Amino acid sequence: MSMLYHLTILPPSWPECEAISQEVDALRRRFGGHLIYVNPNRQAPLHIPRLFFGLHCLRELRHLEGTARLHHLYNPDPFPFPYLLLLQRPVIYSLTGGIARRQSVSFLRRMAAVTVMDEGSLVRLQGCGLDNVFLAQPGIDTARFTCHPLPLGPEIRLLVGSAPWTKGQFHTKGIVALLEAARREPCLHLVFLWRGVLVEEITRMVKALGIQNQVTILNEVVDVNQILAGVHASIVLATTPAIVKAYPHSSMESLAAGKPVLVSRAIPMAQYVEKAGCGVVVEAVSTDDVIAALESLIGHYPTMQKAASQAGQRDFSQQHMIESYQRVYERVLGSEGLLSSL
Repeated sequence: MSMLYHLTILPPSWPECEAISQEVDALRRRFGGHLIYVNPNRQAPLHIPRLFFGLHCLRELRHLEGTARLHHLYNPDPFPFPYLLLLQRPVIYSLTGGIARRQSVSFLRRMAAVTVMDEGSLVRLQGCGLDNVFLAQPGIDTARFTCHPLPLGPEIRLLVGSAPWTKGQFHTKGIVALLEAARREPCLHLVFLWRGVLVEEITRMVKALGIQNQVTILNEVVDVNQILAGVHASIVLATTPAIVKAYPHSSMESLAAGKPVLVSRAIPMAQYVEKAGCGVVVEAVSTDDVIAALESLIGHYPTMQKAASQAGQRDFSQQHMIESYQRVYERVLGSEGLLSSL
């Protein structure tokens, strides 16, 4: 064992369907290591604030440090978890969301390294005087996906990724806006990839709007490649860059299967989508903006579908992702130190 991977999310019902869990699993296969969930709220009788994350498992972490070379924490935003300062091994802090302006990041100077997934976040952190920031290449196992073009017809089908973890995220992740768009546009069919959380809530909302025939909720482990074959595009919405990954897995998977993507302006991947021409940027998380983006997708679908089929397999290699983290590990441990720990 050489690495200790820390996740601040609750343990997912289906880790194989959760983006960060997939990434950590790929890194553990390459570098070895142990996975720790530092969020204690699944067992806690009362809600425990983030300030206290990690303290309940500090003894276990200190024990595992006997065989580990470094810690690797994944968190959406730059939050200063106090327990990190009690660890003896170097800490790599991976920011999975984008960095908003005017966020406090001074504590990140105390980390051995910080990684981000997009150039904008890299520039912002460097502009704050951090010289320990590195770009981590987003990537997935593209070999799992094949291109199955689906011609446009009277119905347009969108795969909705990044399901909400809380009731508040029904608004911040655009679920409410999407359901209202389906109510207003009978041609729109939404296919939700759900995570076993709040399924009763989404079912109730769909029924209240009377759009049961326009919504499919997949609350189970599925073959995403097979599901993508039956949709025209995918969509991920967010009001802020910290509540989804800078490069959402469902969007990368969509492109790997040759399906265009719709992403919010707030998500850092939006810049890539505009440059590559492989989808549409949704300017705001609102029903009107969703419908406008849908109209743009329909109007330019053949061109966007061709761009998606070229970009997905080319730009999101899992091997490149692993190599980008290896460079960070080597920077922290030294190349000889890393190789001796594998």
